[in-house]
Amino acid sequence: MKLHLSGMTGQNMFTGYGAGHVIINHQRYEHSLIVLPDRIIENWDATAFEDVTAEHFDFVKSLQPEMVLFGTGATLRFPHPRLTRSLLQAGIGVEVMDTAAACRTYNILTAEGRRVAAALLI
Repeated sequence: MKLHLSGMTGQNMFTGYGAGHVIINHQRYEHSLIVLPDRIIENWDATAFEDVTAEHFDFVKSLQPEMVLFGTGATLRFPHPRLTRSLLQAGIGVEVMDTAAACRTYNILTAEGRRVAAALLI
């Protein structure tokens, strides 16, 4: 699916997504990554839902977002609460959704000026 944006420049925005990929600022990515309005972290080593650890979320916490959107791939799956505990204890909101929904939600929150991190499993 292609997304159309108006008026947003200088920020990372999702311009499309599909099976096995996302498109950010018209560039295609086919691996798990973390997206913030001002930064893309391509080497996030969380490659499968079953392999996600608390350390993966601790790394996201170190980026100091106000909210994390965890995109779990094509299917919505909820991580064990112990994995996201450090985010919640730091006052960082966590929303879990499939990756397509995380892309759409990220664009809305970023357009509102929020410092959101999309941590996506592809």
